[in-house]
Amino acid sequence: MHPVFAPLRAPLLQLPAVTSPQTEALDQATAWLEGVFGLGPVAVRKAVFSLALILAVWFVRRLVVRVITSRIEDPRTRYGWVKGTAWAAYGVVFLLLGQVWLESVRNVGTFLGLLTAGLAIALKDLITNMAGWAFILMRHPFAVGDRIQIGEHKGDVVDIRLFQFTLLEVGNWVHADQSTGRIIHVPNADVFSEPVANYTDEFPYVWHEMPVLVTFESDWRRARELLQSALDAIAREIALEAATALRRGSRKFLISYRHFSPRVYVSVEDSGVCLTLRFLAPVRQRRGLNERIWEAILDAFAAEDAIDLAYPTRRMFINPVEGQTGARAPWPTP
Repeated sequence: MHPVFAPLRAPLLQLPAVTSPQTEALDQATAWLEGVFGLGPVAVRKAVFSLALILAVWFVRRLVVRVITSRIEDPRTRYGWVKGTAWAAYGVVFLLLGQVWLESVRNVGTFLGLLTAGLAIALKDLITNMAGWAFILMRHPFAVGDRIQIGEHKGDVVDIRLFQFTLLEVGNWVHADQSTGRIIHVPNADVFSEPVANYTDEFPYVWHEMPVLVTFESDWRRARELLQSALDAIAREIALEAATALRRGSRKFLISYRHFSPRVYVSVEDSGVCLTLRFLAPVRQRRGLNERIWEAILDAFAAEDAIDLAYPTRRMFINPVEGQTGARAPWPTP
């Protein structure tokens, strides 16, 4: 044991020469523990001393956390300090207990090797989760506050721990990637077996598309002009912000977009002409942008007599009457 800890350990590991009620109670507790667990007196005293160390470190950390939470108002900063003090406490307890229990082990390397081999077999999943935790801390596929999708689960990362990380779920039965309110605990090992999609790392924008369907009889060119005007008024400023963000993100990832401006694409569907609006949107603002653009579209279309929104319908088309002059079929002869 390190000389620093010898004065603290001596009262518990050595029997006092003078008997007292406290000493008798300690001896009775030691005898009871020896009978229950089958341990020797030295091992029992080490266990009691270890428990005292753990309680002391826990008490000190609780005091530090109370001071931190009372003086720091920013949630992210407060969270970082609380997590940091927790890991510091774990490290201190590990070192102190090592001083107590590894005193009689001469070849610590051999002991640790045997211990590691046993843990690798018996605690395979836990070790894999710890390796995943180390990977998250070193490679930073995501951090607290990022919005990610791993496997079937999607949400905002609200906590990262030794064996698992926690998501505040979005999507699922709720549309437009809004929160469901559920907390999902995901094992850290999943970062090795599942693809991880990060929505906010370096480039916090996603391409969003809105299909608008107008009837075949509508003036689709005029409709396209109105949609483009609505996009330019609402989403063009976001495109400029995204271009600036891309320049920062390209320092870490090979992200290359030539065009950031919102655009309207034309295609034909079964029920009419489909005009698809494509634009960049901040990850957490898609639903709000979607609503603003739809309001502008509905107001613009309401003022036009030559544009109607289409929807799935069933109709009869009489080619000899409705078809183009050069494409009409002859009336069948009776």
